[in-house]
Amino acid sequence: MADTSSQPSRSRDLDKLLLRPGNLVGATFEPGPELRDALQEDFVKVLVVGAGGLGCELLKDLALSGFRNLEVIDMDRIEVTNLNRQFLFRLEDVGKPKAEVAAKRVKERISGVNIVPHFCRIEDKDISFYSDFSIIALGLDSIEARSYINGVACSFLEYDSNDNPIEETIKPMVDGGTEGFKGHARVILPGVTPCFECTIWLFPPQVKFPLCTLAETPRTAAHCIEYAHLIKWNEVHGGVAFDPDDPKHMKWVYDEAVKRAELFGIPGVTYSLTQGVVKNIIPAIASTNAIISSACALETLKIVTGCSKTLSNYLTYNGAEGLHTKVTEFERDKDCLVCGPGVLIELDTSVTLKKFMDILEEHPKLQLSRASVTHRGKNLYMQAPPILEEMTRSNLSLPLLDLMDKVPKDVLHVNGTTVKKDEKVTCLRKLRVVFKGVDGVADMDTAGGA
Repeated sequence: MADTSSQPSRSRDLDKLLLRPGNLVGATFEPGPELRDALQEDFVKVLVVGAGGLGCELLKDLALSGFRNLEVIDMDRIEVTNLNRQFLFRLEDVGKPKAEVAAKRVKERISGVNIVPHFCRIEDKDISFYSDFSIIALGLDSIEARSYINGVACSFLEYDSNDNPIEETIKPMVDGGTEGFKGHARVILPGVTPCFECTIWLFPPQVKFPLCTLAETPRTAAHCIEYAHLIKWNEVHGGVAFDPDDPKHMKWVYDEAVKRAELFGIPGVTYSLTQGVVKNIIPAIASTNAIISSACALETLKIVTGCSKTLSNYLTYNGAEGLHTKVTEFERDKDCLVCGPGVLIELDTSVTLKKFMDILEEHPKLQLSRASVTHRGKNLYMQAPPILEEMTRSNLSLPLLDLMDKVPKDVLHVNGTTVKKDEKVTCLRKLRVVFKGVDGVADMDTAGGA
């Protein structure tokens, strides 16, 4: 048997952070082997959202950083185009769920780590599922998905009577994102640092082409491709859904785009560009994913252990020309609908749950339709699945105050659909509900008090 006594400990580098005092540590940091061992306990659980290019790196980095209880959620299956940068996947994995394969591969390479995969949409999980985690790490490429998870994490946040966040209700998040040679890492402590919604303006609007431009006055190669994809395909293949993963379908769109481009004298239509435009592929580079993932994993370790002060609070990376990193401290929006104390709504005691949902739809700040309503973990009404909708349907005719167990001033969580930038998106909102004439609540003459 080989002599391993001289081999370095697997936790050697981690020990340098967790076993020694320092000048930049958090206020609650207490160095010692107990802190290192705590990373392996069941109560320290990390959820990785997304198992793509960034998610694969995050799972690996967190497992190598000493975390032993990880879970990963992703709704996608592996495609051939993923293999150049999502290093946990192989050719034989094409068609399999990303979350399941990623969890399996990391467990094969790193002994002692337990990773539970979830092959589903993030909206398919109850809010209680997310409450079990110490921290949530995001490796997403969708603004809508980030916004949803941000709403989930902020829904756990509670405020005291002075509108100060209660520390034990803060659900930390670490968010990473990459595009080509650029990337960002950020720390979100709801109620303390800006949440995702507070800085939604950082993300540029998605490029969309007017149909009249595509049909009449195309000016770029992308216009020609989208014409073939959105207009010509339906004209020729009416009733047949376009499948972006079918090479024959993609080749047809490419050929039609080339014809369109030649007709208008527009250069630049290629098969790879056609794939990128049709599938909205964001260019991804493995090295960028690795850099951003390392920053996110380090921030996760710092938050859980307190071994160092966290990032304040937004890191940008640009590797297009040399190497450039910058940290920016953004300020939280105190009136944020997501991470704030909650939208205050005053109601009559006679308002039923159905009437309350109608008020939500008409409320100028909320405009929430198809709402599901929960109170302290209890489902008052659920739009889906059908079995829950049937079980909670009878509540619609009951007074909301009775459903809230006669608590006159309390928080409700509402999951519904709203419109952002002309698109319907799913969102979570926290509402502070008060009732007129109950326990000294004055008539505030608000819009919700019908």
